[in-house]
Amino acid sequence: MDPVSVGGLVKVAGGGPAMDGIVFDIPSRSKVVVAVVPRGRGPALRTVHPDALTPREAEGPEDPALRLLIRRTPPPVHGAARGGAGVGGGRSGHVRGAAHRPTGR
Repeated sequence: MDPVSVGGLVKVAGGGPAMDGIVFDIPSRSKVVVAVVPRGRGPALRTVHPDALTPREAEGPEDPALRLLIRRTPPPVHGAARGGAGVGGGRSGHVRGAAHRPTGR
């Protein structure tokens, strides 16, 4: 497939009928998170392989619901789950606070 970008309109092919979707995140070359509306369910985020996606040109009837899902979902944070300390990287060296120091009693 051609490279997809975040916010791109795609059609997701899988085990069932193809679904319209909007790309939410691309965490790696083998994963794409797409907002889709499965039949009989509400809007949801699904992780798919990039080969299962094809670009689409026109807006679909479910795109407003997908955009609302994307808007209310917090933005993805890459790298924080790998033992890092989020924003700022944490302190090096002294990772714990100072211990209680007895007064000599």
